[in-house]
Amino acid sequence: MISHVLPTYNRAPIAFEKGEGSWAIATDGSRYLDLGSGIAVNVLGHANPDLVAALTEQAGKIWHVSNLYQIPQQERLADLLVEHTFADTAFITNSGTEAAELAIKMVRKYWYEKGEDRTEILTFEGAFHGRSTGAIAASGSEKMTKGFGPLMPGFRALPWGDMAALKAAINDKTAAVMLEPVQGEGGIRPLPDADLQEIRALCDRHGALLVLDEVQCGMGRTGRLFAHEYAGIVPDIMMVAKGIGGGFPLGAVLATEAAAAGMVAGTHGSTYGGNPLACAVGARVMEIVATDAFLAEVNRKAALFRQKLEGLVAAHPSVFEAVRGQGLMLGLKCKVAPTDVVKAGYAQHLLTVPAADNTLRLLPPLNISDDEIAEAVTRLDKAAASLG
Repeated sequence: MISHVLPTYNRAPIAFEKGEGSWAIATDGSRYLDLGSGIAVNVLGHANPDLVAALTEQAGKIWHVSNLYQIPQQERLADLLVEHTFADTAFITNSGTEAAELAIKMVRKYWYEKGEDRTEILTFEGAFHGRSTGAIAASGSEKMTKGFGPLMPGFRALPWGDMAALKAAINDKTAAVMLEPVQGEGGIRPLPDADLQEIRALCDRHGALLVLDEVQCGMGRTGRLFAHEYAGIVPDIMMVAKGIGGGFPLGAVLATEAAAAGMVAGTHGSTYGGNPLACAVGARVMEIVATDAFLAEVNRKAALFRQKLEGLVAAHPSVFEAVRGQGLMLGLKCKVAPTDVVKAGYAQHLLTVPAADNTLRLLPPLNISDDEIAEAVTRLDKAAASLG
């Protein structure tokens, strides 16, 4: 008999009822050190007092009105996003998947309004842009698309990091190039700054739009507010979600005025998107994360964590191969199945996340303490030792 909850997840046999900072507390009272952060979502940890205050204050006022009316909290969040990024405008969504769908629509509407027959969007293998029909078509992987055809046309996935393939594929009919500056689900794979700079130049040369997916690598995760900032480039369109809500469902599409020119009244909408509750929390996250002092601490902690992880790899050469990633978006390339390390971590009351390319993801809250970093590595060490 099918379960009452549609069985689309392979869930661990653990349920959590409470969280405190970097710790998740299970229903049996046991405490787990959380290096997954709900898959890069809880950037300020569990039950962060600032976010709890923002949410409860708004909850006592008004929750939902729909986008038939002005929403001051939405305007505040959009103002903060524009202030701290390349963007001229923002559309607030409920999720990263919704953000991906709008980004695709925005690209196609841009060229439609220009009267040019450009519909192909170039993407990269290993990408993850969500699980809607448009987003899985963009990723192109058999794992994501099998059984869900026919797929939305207009996407071509190129080998990840293969600049020669991109140069051969892009032309004056290309609508856009869409990519993650650091692939998350694909195995914590950062694209080199030089490649991002060349991709921006190729888009400019051919008039194509550059769309960045910073759903997982954005919101301070890499030590900059958004990962593309390291390369000194700006996109035309960018998808944001996960960390922007600090645990509350929230996403956004950011765009330049030119890229968004076709998105006029009636071309897109959302019933819940940009509701007062979500935006009150999102604005508070932005006020905390988008500061030089906070991001400097992320980078300091990232250097500490990475140094300790390098020692861990050296101590367990039969389990781990290398450390990779940027900021507090780190991966351990494994010589064993990463799911085995995840399960061994459960025995040490440690939460981690598997990824493709035989990689274990380490995505702690951005405000994790130095002592908690040390404790995390101690528990990873014990987990690895149990695997040989």
